[in-house]
Amino acid sequence: MPFDLTPLWISLKTSLLATIITFFLGIYAAYWMLGYRGKGKSLIEGIFVSPLILPPTVVGFLLLMFFGKYGPVGQFLDKFNFSIVFNWYGAAIAATVVSFPLMYRTALGAFEQIDQNLLLVAKTLGASQWTMFWRIILPLSLPGVLAGTTLAFARALGEFGATLMLAGNIPGQTQTMPLAIYFAVEAGDNNEAWLWSLVIMATSLSGIVAVNIWQEARGERGRGGRLGRFGRQRRQGDSPTPPLPHSSTPPLPHSPDSGLFVDIEKKLAGFELKVSFSAEKQEPLGLLGGSGAGKSMILRCLAGVETPSWGRIILNGRVLFDGERKINLPARDRHIGFLVQNYALFPHMTVAQNIAFGLPKGLSSTAVKQQVEAQLIGVQLQGLSDRYPSQLSGGQQQRVALARALASHPEALLLDEPFSALDTHLRSQLEQQMIAILADYQGTTLFVTHNLEEAYRICPNLLVMDSGQQVHYGSKYEIFEHPATVTVAQLTGCKNFSVARSFKPHEVEAIDWGCTLRVVETIPEELSFIGIRAHHITFKSDSKSENTFPCWLVKTIETPHRMTLFLKLHSSSTGNQDYHLQGEVFKEKWTTLKDQPFPWYVHLDPMRLMLMSGER
Repeated sequence: MPFDLTPLWISLKTSLLATIITFFLGIYAAYWMLGYRGKGKSLIEGIFVSPLILPPTVVGFLLLMFFGKYGPVGQFLDKFNFSIVFNWYGAAIAATVVSFPLMYRTALGAFEQIDQNLLLVAKTLGASQWTMFWRIILPLSLPGVLAGTTLAFARALGEFGATLMLAGNIPGQTQTMPLAIYFAVEAGDNNEAWLWSLVIMATSLSGIVAVNIWQEARGERGRGGRLGRFGRQRRQGDSPTPPLPHSSTPPLPHSPDSGLFVDIEKKLAGFELKVSFSAEKQEPLGLLGGSGAGKSMILRCLAGVETPSWGRIILNGRVLFDGERKINLPARDRHIGFLVQNYALFPHMTVAQNIAFGLPKGLSSTAVKQQVEAQLIGVQLQGLSDRYPSQLSGGQQQRVALARALASHPEALLLDEPFSALDTHLRSQLEQQMIAILADYQGTTLFVTHNLEEAYRICPNLLVMDSGQQVHYGSKYEIFEHPATVTVAQLTGCKNFSVARSFKPHEVEAIDWGCTLRVVETIPEELSFIGIRAHHITFKSDSKSENTFPCWLVKTIETPHRMTLFLKLHSSSTGNQDYHLQGEVFKEKWTTLKDQPFPWYVHLDPMRLMLMSGER
């Protein structure tokens, strides 16, 4: 009697069908759950994964109650003289249900591993949800999705309990290999049971091994294959480069309502963001503040990836957001370029593909290539169009990200600490290149940084942030020379403060320093503090000049070019923490100062003293 192979064909048929159904259902459910923020998320998650933790016979019983003769689906199908129970379709449905959780959980895990900055940038480049899924999410999660598909197939191939309950064991019709093994053992035919067991193991393991080999080969191509062509070359961007040519970004059309106007509030967990400012074209506005001040959140609200609680955002006369009028343009329609801290280059795309991502649809391949080459020339990366982000240095990645943002001709450009990931030498080079590009950019630029010197060099105007509130907004000269509050002075690098009160017209008592100072600046009615920057402190040979006091050196801190001196006024110090002022002098000055006998005489220039209100 010839050996019956029908269990093999039935198993393959049902498993393949179940895997195909599970592939699409699992990916859809994972993608939907990724963005779902509604109530009952935990309950939905529990339902999705329940077939993985419930006994297969329980799952099969529930399916039987659902698809059986008296179940809702069974009664509906009976009207068409069609039944799933005790049919190979029932075996496929049982296999689908028990394998779904593996596909769903694996796909969801792969989706969650994707850098959210990639999706943020894609939105600002005009990508729809469909485009982001097919061009970014699915390609980047493909290894995980394929692993889930393989596991789902293996699980469907070995399903027994649910299949037996719903489809039964009908030789030649519903008897799969697991059922054949069970009934062969019951009949005492261990040889047949061994055969089917080996077939199942070989089929399942071959699929898993094949996917693992593919993933390893893919990883080697990404790490070594691509770098093999370029790994020995000197990386551009790590060495000095000549000045950049003019940017290829065309001028924006003139609008009587030009520039960016922002007046928004947003309630956050730690504080409430509240800002109101405007930014003109071709004059980068710097957002300066410490970590957690709300700088990046402002950019995210402008880009459309976060929604303010209230307010308005207007760009060149277009209303991007209006809380009262219920206007909230999606990120893809705002025409705003966004350069995030880690640059968020799409790792599976070449440099050319990254730059072309935000170009208008419908352009010919020749036009796309021309625009990409123009952007590469603008950032001095000619010849690198076929490289992948993993083959680029940090400086090159930054310039590709900038070229990508500019390629879509945005009306506003948001730069979120673009130099934070670079070393000091490279940062200086790229800062000069950035200044050259922004000089030719015709739109509005917002530049976020916590580095006050960086902000001073790049931005003519500054918005100083602290705990979600704007504490000073104006020109960089005004903010550095006349900070409104102690907080602003601290954020702009001032280290010397004393509680102060008005003594006489143009005279202030510095209580912490134990002295009376003449000042040039008009004394505010709500005077709270007086301050002076460390590099504005000078030394005299005696105390005859105004605002000159004897001092003693407490300790020093050395930097490559300067010495920071901690000084105690009026008397010698009793310990390392007993000092009034910090002064900074170049080392050339220090060589002559350090050998002079005490007391030294410190001079607090009336033109350099800053009068401030507010609390420390």
